[in-house]
Amino acid sequence: MKNLFKLSLSLLLFMSCGSSQTVMVDGEEKKVPEEDIVKFSNEQLEYDIIIIEPGFNTWLNSMARPEGYYSQSFLETRNRILVQEWNLRNLQPSVYDPNLYQVQIDYQPDIDYGYDLNYKLYNYFIYFQLTYNQRLSSFVPRI
Repeated sequence: MKNLFKLSLSLLLFMSCGSSQTVMVDGEEKKVPEEDIVKFSNEQLEYDIIIIEPGFNTWLNSMARPEGYYSQSFLETRNRILVQEWNLRNLQPSVYDPNLYQVQIDYQPDIDYGYDLNYKLYNYFIYFQLTYNQRLSSFVPRI
């Protein structure tokens, strides 16, 4: 059975002239432009990561530090901290905006997800914190 990371945090799905894909968001079918969907999967480890967030893919390609800038151990350490805080906020919808923290992230520290997944997940957290003015850790989110 596949583990699925699904970050579909923004309910504002913008339509564009490019190609699009239909996805299920909060039980509804939505057309989402391909450029707003970041997918990564590893059949060997049986997991997928799907990030549906308008603007993230453009930000990742234009603003984020390039791949190779961070070590995999740095990314894994930060992701553990950020996922833990994310999941705590997801469990407290009366305290934190449930529209921001819609899903739990099943990130297990004993699994080697590889560099690419850790890079994209870490950069999503940076993008999320900067875009929504959130602070998931004591580390200042910066590019």
